[in-house]
Amino acid sequence: MATQPLSQKEIEDRLRELPGWSVAEDRLTRAYRLGDHFAATAFVVHVAQIQQELDHHSDLTLGYNTVALSVNTHSAGGTVTEKDFELAERVEGIAPGHGAN
Repeated sequence: MATQPLSQKEIEDRLRELPGWSVAEDRLTRAYRLGDHFAATAFVVHVAQIQQELDHHSDLTLGYNTVALSVNTHSAGGTVTEKDFELAERVEGIAPGHGAN
């Protein structure tokens, strides 16, 4: 079954469940601030493991103590789909403080 783009209303409804996440330019995004560079790097490794398990990969940007994620579904024309929200939910589940920003 092909992955379908979510409607604007579906996206808005799902975003209510994920504080700190937003959609910009057809990408689901979130930035995290962590204690230091080592914590940010460790978080990236955990996110990479989730992405491998889901076979769905975001763009990750690692800063000194920050990690930014940006994702959409290429196979759905570069739009936001349920796959993107599944990844976001899994990342939130491992985020320090469950979404510390």
